[in-house]
Amino acid sequence: MRRYLRIVVLCLACGFCSLLYAFSQLAVSPEEGAGGGGGKPQAAVASWLAGGGRSTLRGAGPVAHPGGSDRCKDFSLCYWNPYWMLPSDVCGMNCFWEAAFRYNLKMQPVEKMHLAVVACGERLEETMTMLKSAIIFSIKPLQFHIFAEDQLHQSFKGRLDSWSFLQTFNYTLYPITFPSENAAEWKKLFKPCASQRLFLPLILKEVDSLLYVDTDILFLRPVDDIWSFLKKFNSTQIAAMAPEHEEPRIGWYNRFARHPYYGKTGVNSGVMLMNMTRMRRKYFKNDMTTVRLQWGDILMPLLKKYKLNITWGDQDLLNIMFSHNPESLFVFPCQWNYRPDHCIYGSNCQEAEEDGIFILHGNRGVYHDDKQPAFRAVYEALRNCSFEDDNIHSLLKPLELELQKTVHTYCGKIYKIFIKQLAKSIRDLYARSPKEK
Repeated sequence: MRRYLRIVVLCLACGFCSLLYAFSQLAVSPEEGAGGGGGKPQAAVASWLAGGGRSTLRGAGPVAHPGGSDRCKDFSLCYWNPYWMLPSDVCGMNCFWEAAFRYNLKMQPVEKMHLAVVACGERLEETMTMLKSAIIFSIKPLQFHIFAEDQLHQSFKGRLDSWSFLQTFNYTLYPITFPSENAAEWKKLFKPCASQRLFLPLILKEVDSLLYVDTDILFLRPVDDIWSFLKKFNSTQIAAMAPEHEEPRIGWYNRFARHPYYGKTGVNSGVMLMNMTRMRRKYFKNDMTTVRLQWGDILMPLLKKYKLNITWGDQDLLNIMFSHNPESLFVFPCQWNYRPDHCIYGSNCQEAEEDGIFILHGNRGVYHDDKQPAFRAVYEALRNCSFEDDNIHSLLKPLELELQKTVHTYCGKIYKIFIKQLAKSIRDLYARSPKEK
């Protein structure tokens, strides 16, 4: 028994000595500080971290060190051997740290939030203002999927590239595309290009989840917050939208619709959060056949059956679809899609009265006329705002003064709900560390 104990103790001692030797080698600077200046191998790692880890390290070339030493090879060479058997021309400290960060990044990837918008006609400025509002307040990085007419691509590219210094978003521009056999019919449905959103699960096949918004949306709090609803979906839910109306007496669907619709008052598709993996897999119940159909197979039959009975185009088709599959829809409160209907005849969105507006939806062109000046004031404030800290911080006071001029309207009478959440989002923005901004 004592013999086995001695062997165990000897093995532990050898292992401990090996660890001490390995860490001592990792701590030794190249040539023991030869060449002056201390020869800090941490410098290369620090410079990589300062870049946010965005640069591709493989193939980046040798790393120069103070004092003219060029001993350290490309970081990718750190995988040649175990740390205690590093070649003489590889810096142990760099390889140790770089491997640690590679492992950490691989195990904990930064989640991107995917946001899609469809822009046609005179919607460039409106879309850019929406994207700006998303960038300003959001925490996690954003991936924009912008579907636009060809003549708008160059303008989008120029404007978005001028924001590249922010390093908080990426974007991809796509042409407007519909199934070739029915392209003309889809394009003229409701508004030009609006039905493009119906085909996003089929076009963006590599994207798991997506937030679609209309061009006339303004984010008054981080996109992260509505993105978090994805985690609240139960096993049957594939998408989330807000009700079309809170008050049935002024509802459109329950009074005028000539087709099935979701719930008591229908849903509005201007803000639509989607788990597109589930959408592509699901077989939908329908009133056309006893056979359940997948997303790509159900759209055209729905249009053919109801095209003479629908008024709001793609939104009506979504209402029909979810009326037959109500278990598949998550409904979020009206403050996540606040429209003039919520205040034009008096306030009817209780959640917004309590906590403020989270997402402002200026449909009916209210950002560009004088019918609802409260909506226009918020749009103009964000459109004219730049990304400088002082500019964002000083946005509230002038906006409040403008909103006070709108109290002659029903929406203006409750103007404080337009800035309640916005004020909190700005405070939170400046409370976060510089790395999170």
